[in-house]
Amino acid sequence: MAHRIAAAGFELAVWNRTPGRAQRFAATIPPGARTRVAESAPDAVAHAEVIITCLSTSADVVALLADNPTMLDRIEANAVWVDCTSGDPPTSRQVAADLAARGIAFMDAPVSGGTSGAEQGTLTVMCGGDAATLARVQPVLAAFGGKIVHCGPVGAGDAVKAVNNALLAVSIWSAAEGLAGLRKAGVAPQVALDVINASSGRSNATMNLIPQRVLTRAFPRTFRLALLDKDVAIAAAFLRDQKVPSPVVQLAAELMRLSHAELGNAADHVEAVQLVERWSGVEIA
Repeated sequence: MAHRIAAAGFELAVWNRTPGRAQRFAATIPPGARTRVAESAPDAVAHAEVIITCLSTSADVVALLADNPTMLDRIEANAVWVDCTSGDPPTSRQVAADLAARGIAFMDAPVSGGTSGAEQGTLTVMCGGDAATLARVQPVLAAFGGKIVHCGPVGAGDAVKAVNNALLAVSIWSAAEGLAGLRKAGVAPQVALDVINASSGRSNATMNLIPQRVLTRAFPRTFRLALLDKDVAIAAAFLRDQKVPSPVVQLAAELMRLSHAELGNAADHVEAVQLVERWSGVEIA
């Protein structure tokens, strides 16, 4: 995402909690780009019109502010803070209120599309905030976003992202259960998927993830199961807060928690299929 912003010609200061990552990033910036590596988080935000954070959780955003007490003092009063973290709505609303007290606008803007989408500038950006704030930052978001959607007030982007990932978790897990049962009954997964993907049960899991990652046993690590676990937990809490009966999403949250605990922090989200395989005693291949 930072590469896309730099390539679009914006003046950019980059900072990472792991300094080596920022240095490696700087080494790949093409000549002529107006990009520098900041020495600290406060240095990165000084005089910036738009601040973009992309961390693992909303708690990390809060910790960033707590660990850098001079950071807010360095932000211009008319700046916009865009948080691309896949966060939780209540924390985003609290951060927005804290920033608003200093005259700083805030927008939650989690993204979907993975590493390839970031590299190609085709991410879907889910924005929570007022329309005027989105209009101000739209040119920057367009550097890495192929689809930019105003979802509603602050927190709405986080909510949409969490629900989206809950649907992803449900589709992966349910497809794994169905294919495991069919495999045990003597139906080859390739045959089952040929039918499913031409029928009403198809999904991204059946059309892409399982053929490319499970049947091949490749399981590339592109999006950590730990993050999917976090996102589905956010979706489950959101639906409870909205007083929406949600037994499927609540169960998906528990299954992702179990998968994460069983497979560890490094596992990819599609590796959750392996837990279904273990429990059923069959390999989907």
